[in-house]
Amino acid sequence: MAKDAKPAEEGAEAPKKSKKLLIIIVAAVLVLVLAGGGAFMLLKKGDHAEDDEEAAEETVKPKKKDKKAEAAHPPVFINLDTFTVNLIPETGDQYLQVILALELEDITAENALKGQMPKIRNNIMLLLSSKKASELLPKEGKENLAEALKEEINDIIEPPKKNKKGEKTSSEGPVKSVLFTSFIIQ
Repeated sequence: MAKDAKPAEEGAEAPKKSKKLLIIIVAAVLVLVLAGGGAFMLLKKGDHAEDDEEAAEETVKPKKKDKKAEAAHPPVFINLDTFTVNLIPETGDQYLQVILALELEDITAENALKGQMPKIRNNIMLLLSSKKASELLPKEGKENLAEALKEEINDIIEPPKKNKKGEKTSSEGPVKSVLFTSFIIQ
């Protein structure tokens, strides 16, 4: 019988050892899972912090722009075809080849602009061909030409009105600026 008692004691020690081993393994896995989860959360929190900052900026910006939201739209650009004209001769025949882009206030002005395109192209050609190369070479000459083109186009889309004194007053018009994407004088 003593033999029977001894195996029972060994059997009791075996379950204790296996329980301890199982508890140690479960604890180690739990520690690894918690450490991995913590690392994941820290890394993910950094990403969310950046997203939260961006979201906070986005929510702040519209509040500031609410008053100006109607007036401030993203710019709309329309590219025009190439213009090639003879310039007023100074030292022989000289040519101007220019490609223009128009910046409009909003997308609704695009239809009005396209509806008047033949007239706009005609007036641009007449204006360009009335210039001398020496007028257009300096930066100021190009800026003055861009301003004159802008006024010409705006006057076509929204014709100037006469005030009480009989003077013509130009309206602002939908074209905000005229940009040169290519400018060649030969």
